[in-house]
Amino acid sequence: MSGVIMKTPVRPVVSLKSLEKKLHPRFLSLSERERIRDLRAAGQSLRAIGRALGRPASTISRELRNNSGTAGYLPYAAHRVAAARRPRPKQRKLVGESPLRNFVQDGLRRRWSPEQICHALTKSHPDDQDMRVSVETIYQALYLQARGGLKREVQAAVRTGRTRRRPRRDPGRRTPRFNDPMVMISSRPPEVEDRAVPGHWEGDLIVGAYGRSAIGTLVERTTRYTMLVHLPGSSHDAAAVRDGLVRTVQNLPPHLRGSLTWDQGTEMARHKHFTMATGMPVYFCDPASPWQRGSNENTNGLLRQYFPKGTDLSLHSPEDLEHVAQELNGRPRKTLGWDTPAERLRDLLTT
Repeated sequence: MSGVIMKTPVRPVVSLKSLEKKLHPRFLSLSERERIRDLRAAGQSLRAIGRALGRPASTISRELRNNSGTAGYLPYAAHRVAAARRPRPKQRKLVGESPLRNFVQDGLRRRWSPEQICHALTKSHPDDQDMRVSVETIYQALYLQARGGLKREVQAAVRTGRTRRRPRRDPGRRTPRFNDPMVMISSRPPEVEDRAVPGHWEGDLIVGAYGRSAIGTLVERTTRYTMLVHLPGSSHDAAAVRDGLVRTVQNLPPHLRGSLTWDQGTEMARHKHFTMATGMPVYFCDPASPWQRGSNENTNGLLRQYFPKGTDLSLHSPEDLEHVAQELNGRPRKTLGWDTPAERLRDLLTT
């Protein structure tokens, strides 16, 4: 039978009561299974069978795939298999020690999201169907601690998002920040906008308790590679930010020093000096438009897992920042086809 995966049947032991139990209409009945056999034998397509039964073609496909044996699709045998599979509750997939559970725990401790973990499993174990878990299963294991889910301390690794939107101020009320004229994002070349050419960066500061400390963040738009800028002590004025950015950017090869996009924060008042030192033009976002630096804003949200709001960021050494950057750059990213930023940057540097 073409298109059907044949499996060796395991004859389940099922009570007569279970076989005759009246089921919700969403479940296939024995008479429907008999019609599937007859229509399939007559050469009908999955869509045609689905239309005849008033079912989606995917339901017919799944039925044939899951409940066929070496002798083909037999409705009574399929009905027994389905009945044996039905009893609840079933043991949760991440309950008890297993390689799958250990992989998920390790990913969460590295602050990977459940979706990143699922795709990393597929990439790391392409031929092992036992190493598969859905995003929802991971979330259920985290939220149902009392029922034997993952360890409680791992729950803290899952990031949370803001539940309310922040009010936006009227852009017309803001006055120019700098003596040196700004080049606005509307003047940015097209190759920067569509991420076609690597070497263009987005930047910002994450600020510590009472605005007294800060860390600079740089994200490359094509690879999403992150660099963190150490700002010693409590100084994050325009001069300190300029010096920190110049020091960090000068470690890059010339072809990865294309441009920098920043918001209109006063810390970039010396943007002209930065451009003269590095050769990188600076483009400024429109007022109150953080989505124009979307990659950087997303990365700053991830960084708050390491540098929580309301803490003193001056306590972190350059080595601490390098460790955090390496961990972020080692995360698989959906937007990169589940490659890591480090892998994408490595490819740029070796080609």
